[in-house]
Amino acid sequence: MLTLSFITGTEPGKWFTRFRDRTHHGRFETIDSDDALGEMLAGQAQLALSRLPDARIDDSLHVVKLYEESPGIAFPKDFFLSAEEGAVDPAELDGEIINWQMPDSGEVDTAAVRDALQIVAANVGVVIAPRPLLKVLSKKLVEHRELKGGIETTIALVWKKDEDSEEIQDFVGIARGRTRNSSRKPTVKLSAREKSLAKQARRQGEKPKTQKRTPPRKRPQKRR
Repeated sequence: MLTLSFITGTEPGKWFTRFRDRTHHGRFETIDSDDALGEMLAGQAQLALSRLPDARIDDSLHVVKLYEESPGIAFPKDFFLSAEEGAVDPAELDGEIINWQMPDSGEVDTAAVRDALQIVAANVGVVIAPRPLLKVLSKKLVEHRELKGGIETTIALVWKKDEDSEEIQDFVGIARGRTRNSSRKPTVKLSAREKSLAKQARRQGEKPKTQKRTPPRKRPQKRR
């Protein structure tokens, strides 16, 4: 059984479907969370789809970065930016009330962003946060745009090194684009003699004779 907690603002449904269709690990549960990493660290999940940076990341964890999130800004529907298109220049926000914005560390407090958007929906101020998060939380109550020069965030899979498993590795592979026909098994390398025999056979149109070789044992790969 594998339990995965995924951070609000991500949409990993296609990965969940592929994991269930392509693997046979049994029960697979998912948790939509404002603090996916916290739930994984607390033992409520074995794998977290989390937003980085996060000060809780340390050497005891595997981290596989998947993609970057663009910074965004949310504002009321009747805000002056509503009539404009494209990314917003920060200079246009001079004098505006900012209900929440990312600190210099880049860490995002999802619950705080949700609360701040309620204020924006009441036609007061703006919120600066990852745009995918704004898209999910706004629910058409406010508008959002990309923000030029803002802080980018990263979405990554995180799990404890001492709890690594085949189930986790299979999900990581799917999230990174592994197809149904690809494999994590190592390929058998041919010796110089076998390569020479294969080359001669291709010239002669014959099937090469190769020695039977035992695939090397695969050691668990450490991810940082």
